[in-house]
Amino acid sequence: MHKSVLLDESIEGLNIKASGKYIDATLGYAGHSGEILKRLETEGFLFAFDQDEEAVTYSSEKLSKIGNNFKIFHTNFKNMKEYIKEPVDGILFDLGVSSPQLDEISRGFSFHKDAPLDMRMDRRQKLSAKEVVNEYSLNDLINLLYCYGEEANAKSIAKAIVNNRPINTTLELAEIIKNNVPESYRRKENPCRKTFQAIRIEVNDELRILESSIKDAFDLLAPHGRLCIISFHSLEDRIVKEVFKELTSDNPLSKKLPVVPDDMKAKAINITRKPLVATDKELEDNNRSRSAKLRIIEKI
Repeated sequence: MHKSVLLDESIEGLNIKASGKYIDATLGYAGHSGEILKRLETEGFLFAFDQDEEAVTYSSEKLSKIGNNFKIFHTNFKNMKEYIKEPVDGILFDLGVSSPQLDEISRGFSFHKDAPLDMRMDRRQKLSAKEVVNEYSLNDLINLLYCYGEEANAKSIAKAIVNNRPINTTLELAEIIKNNVPESYRRKENPCRKTFQAIRIEVNDELRILESSIKDAFDLLAPHGRLCIISFHSLEDRIVKEVFKELTSDNPLSKKLPVVPDDMKAKAINITRKPLVATDKELEDNNRSRSAKLRIIEKI
């Protein structure tokens, strides 16, 4: 199993206290959670969230071998405030798809292997990639590929999808994409990556919930608590960057005031002036870390 991306940097960034309380908002296969739990004494506690049942089952067993001072919630991190009612000392988000999800062919996340179109992180939900690909209107598909995939060929790919319905498998979709982009694009990079990313984001509602979830997480932090977020593409990172900028800046209206009231002052300080990225060694070990960026703030 792949080592978690930016593992050492994010664990160091959390500034873990042995008696502290921490949240792993994206449990996955417990790469980060395992390292957090190892650093906690019996009075410390770890809460973890994941909507993927297989990840919850695997990680529960893995973490039980380290300690019993943890609790896993089988739900999306957008529901964090419903489950956590006490201040915590640090929260970690590792956004994107975990390596086991990508590697498990039947999940339908990969454009390299044939599988039913699925891409659901939470298999309890109805909407899957199959509905998006086969039922969305042409205009909705164009907007989706352009906004969530930043795909320059959104129009030609969307038209080809509509003209080739029904599409049932990942390789069927991949072939349609490849046949409807310029030759120069196919030579430069895999032309399927952005379309598959856009569909996955839509299926799992990844961007719409991110901004409010970051703000909810920040509300749960105790003073001097840290929020660490690893993002994997520019759309995610832009949201993280903007929310962090808002939290680490005084209210713009305060510039006109002789004394800045507390409720208009910055609520956090930047721990990372620039995002941390994977080292050359990590890139060698895990090429999925090439686009990862880690940003950290601390509550004042």
